[in-house]
Amino acid sequence: MTSYHMTPDEFRAAGHELVEWVARYMETVDGMPILPDTRPGEIIASLPNKAPEDAEPFAAIVADLDAIVMKGVTHWQSPGWFAYFPANTSGPAILGDLVSSGLGQQGMLWATSPATTELEMVVVDWLVDLMGLPQEWKTSGPGGGVIQMSASDATHVALVAARHRLENRAEIGDMVAYTSAQAHSSIEKGANIAGYGHVRLVDVDDLFAMELAALEAAIAADRAAGLTPAFVGSAVGTTGTTAVDPVSEIGEIARREGMWHHVDAAYAGTAMICEEFRHYQDGLELVDSYTFNPHKWMFTNFDCNVFYVADREPLIDAMSIMPPYLRNRASDSGDVIDYRDWHVPLGRRFRALKLWFVLRSYGANGIRHHVREHVRLAHWLEAQIEADGRLELVAPTPFALVSFRHRSGNEATNALAAAINASGHSYITASQIGDVSFIRVSVGQTATDERHVERLWGLIDKKA
Repeated sequence: MTSYHMTPDEFRAAGHELVEWVARYMETVDGMPILPDTRPGEIIASLPNKAPEDAEPFAAIVADLDAIVMKGVTHWQSPGWFAYFPANTSGPAILGDLVSSGLGQQGMLWATSPATTELEMVVVDWLVDLMGLPQEWKTSGPGGGVIQMSASDATHVALVAARHRLENRAEIGDMVAYTSAQAHSSIEKGANIAGYGHVRLVDVDDLFAMELAALEAAIAADRAAGLTPAFVGSAVGTTGTTAVDPVSEIGEIARREGMWHHVDAAYAGTAMICEEFRHYQDGLELVDSYTFNPHKWMFTNFDCNVFYVADREPLIDAMSIMPPYLRNRASDSGDVIDYRDWHVPLGRRFRALKLWFVLRSYGANGIRHHVREHVRLAHWLEAQIEADGRLELVAPTPFALVSFRHRSGNEATNALAAAINASGHSYITASQIGDVSFIRVSVGQTATDERHVERLWGLIDKKA
């Protein structure tokens, strides 16, 4: 009987070839232009418009990987990548993902893959201790953690849980969600998807953190208008400048007003593995939910978001639906966690495996070392900018993001950003707050070291 499946021996040979291919990419990516020189539609034009009828040799597929796909790849893994926030990979995470793909687990229920569920429970509990989070957030307490796809998904779930908690007391269209004007757009988008009638983007202070007086005034005005404040989001590290909202004070307001308090630490959460940064998240005992992305700065490739709740009951109550085809003895016993009740999708991949590989391969000390080194390099760059009369900082650098502009104004700032990105070896993000243009330099890519930051500074110095 004819079989078109790859045999174990064929897989073994192809796998060795592809591991070598990825390792070679790691070795050579520093010398590649970060941005592809590709026109819209060029990759499509290079591919046939119909799938092949007959099987092709694996060597031909790998050849086209080099000849076609790589022409359109943006090299996020370049050590000269200083744009957005990092989306890091690492050897252990890649290998963990390989095993996860090979095992092909569908972890929607404990019963469908006990290891998928229980390893995830252990890993998210490890992070509670490593990051100084409240012990009640462990899976043995009233709360717990779950791995999701992204911080946007986690925020959406928090908004749904907050809405559900108030559904018997208020109309959805009258509910209000509050967040900083500098918060990530996922909060506004999530509130819209969850059906909130109103979203308030609260004014910020000179450091781009939420103003408490503005928040309280907005809440008072909405109550006077007959609306129901339901949710407030705090940022520990905004996307624009890594500003930090006053988490503790916002938490006190949320408790007083009966609102759900969510903390978005998508980028900066990883820094909490270092004790010296934890003061930025003081007040977590007043938080209902918290999220951060190991796939940004913890060397765990996308997708891997961790979402915690202080009390899992309202979350599960909002998310759980039990059709007959999912009923099983373990779930009915109440002795297990079924993570499909902790987010929107039913299906779940074995994401915990790659995070487990990373935590064990680096150890907490290894991750701390690299986080501290990235912060040190960012502060070195910050010092060069402060000492240069042509440039000025637009925000502090609490973590490893440096935000600065050209003193000559927006045109000079934008020209400098374009010159950096035209270099091929360094890539940054040009951004804007109000009518002020500035440049974001995010130090944190897995392979970035001192020479790459010095190379970037040399370019800035030359082009400014």
